[in-house]
Amino acid sequence: MKINLTLPSARTVFIGVAAIVAAGLLVAGGWYWHATAQHRAMAVYAEAMTRAQSAQNPEATSETRAAAIRELEAALTQYPSGRDAAQVAYLLGNLRFQSQQYSQARGAFELAVAQGAPRTLRTLSRGGVAYTWEAERNYPKAVEAFKVALEGLGPKDFLYEELLLGLGRTQELSGQKAEATATYRRAVSELPNSRRLDEIKARLAELGT
Repeated sequence: MKINLTLPSARTVFIGVAAIVAAGLLVAGGWYWHATAQHRAMAVYAEAMTRAQSAQNPEATSETRAAAIRELEAALTQYPSGRDAAQVAYLLGNLRFQSQQYSQARGAFELAVAQGAPRTLRTLSRGGVAYTWEAERNYPKAVEAFKVALEGLGPKDFLYEELLLGLGRTQELSGQKAEATATYRRAVSELPNSRRLDEIKARLAELGT
């Protein structure tokens, strides 16, 4: 049986090759643009964070802190999804918190989490959210935020003790006596070598247990 094959014309082959080359150039160009943008973002982030370091000093003036906040926000506005955006957002949250701008601080901490912060930075940011609610005396919200911050953590993990005691404290402040008692007992059980063990036991005694 004879099969007749129609070969593509030279023009068709040329168009196909040109399309492949063009696609390759687009990919290479896209990669170069992305790499260049990331490099620029890193430079802008680094400059903003370096200048913001002094603003974290408790003795920094409100003007110094405000200037650092503006620069960090400008960096995030210019490069909202750079590789270190989470770190910039966390630093912004800290400065907002120090300035007693708790709602804005919470937004920055939440942005750090949303940007895919690494584990330690994510824990710090989630804890920051909880502390903003506590600072605003919205203790029920703080309780829920501390619970979120504790998710996936254990007694040997960074910030676990601080977050667990924060949970107990805000449960107590929100009138959740039974829940606070359970949290403090959990702390005694899980953190037998804690330097704050006497403090925890004192809270239990205050709660009548």
